[in-house]
Amino acid sequence: MTGRRTAVVSGGTRGLGLALSLRLARLGHHVYALYRGDKAAADEAAAAGRGRIEPVRLDVARPEQVRAGCERILAAGGAPEVLVNNAGVNRDRPFLDLEDEDWEEVLAVNLSGPFRLTRALAPAMLAAGGGTVVNVGATTAIRPRANGANYCAAKAGLLQLTKCLALELAPTVRVNALIPGFTDTPEVVERYRLDDPGRRAEILRTIPAGRIGTPQDVADALEFLVTATSGYVTGQQIIVDGGNFMG
Repeated sequence: MTGRRTAVVSGGTRGLGLALSLRLARLGHHVYALYRGDKAAADEAAAAGRGRIEPVRLDVARPEQVRAGCERILAAGGAPEVLVNNAGVNRDRPFLDLEDEDWEEVLAVNLSGPFRLTRALAPAMLAAGGGTVVNVGATTAIRPRANGANYCAAKAGLLQLTKCLALELAPTVRVNALIPGFTDTPEVVERYRLDDPGRRAEILRTIPAGRIGTPQDVADALEFLVTATSGYVTGQQIIVDGGNFMG
């Protein structure tokens, strides 16, 4: 064990995950940023982190990779202070067109991935005397949408998993869910056609704050959840969406 303050962020080398990794690095953590296959993005993340972001190739949907990767991380950096379960995947189709693979892959990444990563790292966090887990969710866990039964079900399960973990890991490890709304990342822009002025204006009409969120907005909420200012907050879901969803 090196004595470094460490954090683990799945899906941590691009998009929103990169913003979360960079914020944790700025807070003084050595960040193990997990990625599945985009080596170029991983290299760019490492450069942006200036020595504080260390990409680790690991597919959270594969139990053996999670087990082996977490063993390496624990050996190199000790128990993480922070775990951010951010990795996610969409395979949107109408329900009657969903294949078994569409269902299984989305649940494996979005729900089983956080379960396995937390199970692998939580014992060390408990033994070290503390830590914080943040599960990145989605408002579709609460408000369903068409063509996303697999994704909505996985994210709904993640919210309940958050509450169960908050109960079982208390009082040593706090566990919360961070739920972004429309956020200006390449994936969201492409998926919701936010580069189309008409479509963007249509979405903006649903957001009381009057703008699309930024990755920094979400990183601000993450900073709250992983620092002492939220020391009495666990088992909660923090929605960062400018008021688009008020559940």
